[in-house]
Amino acid sequence: MEPKNVTPQDNSFFGQPAGLQTLFFTEMWERMSYYGMRALLVLFMTAAVQEGGLAITVATATAIYGLYTGAVYFMGLPGGWIADRLIGGQRATWYGGIIIMCGHIVLAVPSETTFFLGLILVVLGTGMLKPNISALVGQLYDDGDDRRDAGYTLYYMGINIGSLIGYLVTGYLMENVGWHWAFGAAAVGMLFGLIQYRVTLPKLGDVGAEAPKPLSASGRRLSWGVIIAFLAGLGVVFVGATTGAIVIDPIAIAQYVATAATIVFFVYYLSIFIFGKLTRNEAKRLGALFLVCIASILFWAGFEQAGSSLNLFARDLTDRMVGSFEIPTTWFQMLNSGFLIALSPFFAALWVNLTKRMINPSYGFKSAVGLIIMTSGFIVMFFASQVAASGMKVSPNWLVAVYFLHTVGELCLSPVALSAVSKLSPRRMAGQMMGIFVLTYSIGSLMAGLIAGRLDPENVSAMPDTFIKMTMLGMGVGVVIFIIALKTRKWEALAGQPDPEAVAINANEPPKSEKF
Repeated sequence: MEPKNVTPQDNSFFGQPAGLQTLFFTEMWERMSYYGMRALLVLFMTAAVQEGGLAITVATATAIYGLYTGAVYFMGLPGGWIADRLIGGQRATWYGGIIIMCGHIVLAVPSETTFFLGLILVVLGTGMLKPNISALVGQLYDDGDDRRDAGYTLYYMGINIGSLIGYLVTGYLMENVGWHWAFGAAAVGMLFGLIQYRVTLPKLGDVGAEAPKPLSASGRRLSWGVIIAFLAGLGVVFVGATTGAIVIDPIAIAQYVATAATIVFFVYYLSIFIFGKLTRNEAKRLGALFLVCIASILFWAGFEQAGSSLNLFARDLTDRMVGSFEIPTTWFQMLNSGFLIALSPFFAALWVNLTKRMINPSYGFKSAVGLIIMTSGFIVMFFASQVAASGMKVSPNWLVAVYFLHTVGELCLSPVALSAVSKLSPRRMAGQMMGIFVLTYSIGSLMAGLIAGRLDPENVSAMPDTFIKMTMLGMGVGVVIFIIALKTRKWEALAGQPDPEAVAINANEPPKSEKF
């Protein structure tokens, strides 16, 4: 018997495939540009005209911020579809990066019109690049390659290094040179990412080179027609808004969009139960996943305060002087990235050791704990805002404590939630369940923008009440999820058991056991 040909394992990038180097540095520079620019948004919009800002009210600015972050997550759905059915992941990543860079260049032009045009371009480009570059990482590995988890950990490290660079560079330029130099630095960061992506692209080989599920010729023509029509419609709305022909109220739009997205989430989830031909086990697993989704919505509604209300609190109500040096406002957001890098190995070891001891907390339990820990950060803000309401600027240690708690909560919930979607979803609908889960990011971001509008530093006396209400809501829901998770942990365990009903459904045969 002749031996099988075995392809030598590629270990050229820290023991990982060479293509991971391409994706690592591309994502690092893209995240540098994204987070560096995002940290400036609310600060720039609310700054006085004399300071070079737009002098927009806090409520309106944070609503725009919520619409922006929510749209970035939502546009990942069509961005992933375009790669899968039209152009492939490699091209989607390349063109997405170009659009992002153009958006940052436009943002660097000192004009209110170019500011909003730049935001639209960054949203469209990020929707193309972000989901597809993450998917390309997974495609570097064969199904049996045990380096996959370590590869994603290394890739995630690149994200956090990029965000640290972004906050450091743009924060310094904002404080010492000017707003638009900071926006321009984000464009330079994306340019670096694009250059190294093109130079090292051969390392990817044929991974993502072509669309895995290409449409027919007629389907492609129809799809490009729809895309062009959408962009044309978006252009008409933008021109109408900038000329005054269309009046846009960002707060009202954020409320409508948040409501619509929430309705879509619940209706779609319910329709899967009604029309998805689920087996009893599948229905129970999706019930357990529903708890994780609810926790995710509320988590991101609180966590995304970092770029809005907590950013404003750092700028206006925090004593940022250390000797003769004033800490740039956006540098406080570096704390999240720094804590993530420091704590990630600890949490990875924690879950492994718990499993070895036959203690494996359920997804619902971990999500509830993550939500409760993140929300406890607002107890800290309750006391900090009380000090600020007395007329004093508060110590930066308050924000350090908040970002630490938010990071611990993130490590408990964020990676766990993604794992829950992949494990608890029926295989035949894994893609659409991930799409539904992405909606939780959008809904949470939209809610975050609306909540931040109630945390105006000009009305600091109202802050303690808002923070305590956020605490009560988050912890209340977290406790309820925790209690229900005592039941649903048994449902989650069904994911590792044979399901004869699912086999029958996939084989288009009538199931022999009782329907749920």
